[in-house]
Amino acid sequence: MDARAQPTFFYDLGDPGCYLVAERISSALPIVAEWEPVSASALGVAIDEVDREQIARDADAYGLQEVRWPPAWPPDSQLAMLAATYAKRIGRVVSFSLAAFRQAFAGGRDLGDQDTVLIAAAASEMHPAATLKGVSLRSVAEGLELATDRARGAGVSSLPAIQLGDQVWAGADPIAEAARVMGATGAQAARRP
Repeated sequence: MDARAQPTFFYDLGDPGCYLVAERISSALPIVAEWEPVSASALGVAIDEVDREQIARDADAYGLQEVRWPPAWPPDSQLAMLAATYAKRIGRVVSFSLAAFRQAFAGGRDLGDQDTVLIAAAASEMHPAATLKGVSLRSVAEGLELATDRARGAGVSSLPAIQLGDQVWAGADPIAEAARVMGATGAQAARRP
């Protein structure tokens, strides 16, 4: 495995486990990850079966704000995921996704609500009219489907997930294993003549 390869972070904005990874991935991995929004429901991932108490404990352990759950559970994240796919096209996927995650799990707002999505868009300097136009494009919907298909093809069957080369780590905390392997691989590569 190439230690300099860029990892990919697969996530759905409605998944609180993905939120916990999103808040830490940039500082935890030795190489900046590509953020790839995917549809949890299209992957067959049931985000409504999360252990809320465990998510709250993990958020506290990671030093994050107390988790506030959106009133509608599970959330309908389709609009937010289309916005994240559009944001990726215009170079704003990380800032938009973090803002949307925070609206949902730190603010307790519904990702299915257009206003929540537009607040996250504004926080990442995306114009509301452009965002609404972007989420309505067929090419954006197709982009989300293609990303989900790529994740499935890589072997992603649960979220959050991190892929590096042909390895995929998924589940509650894929960062630890990905960082360990990337660090070990990097150390091995550094010792080569």
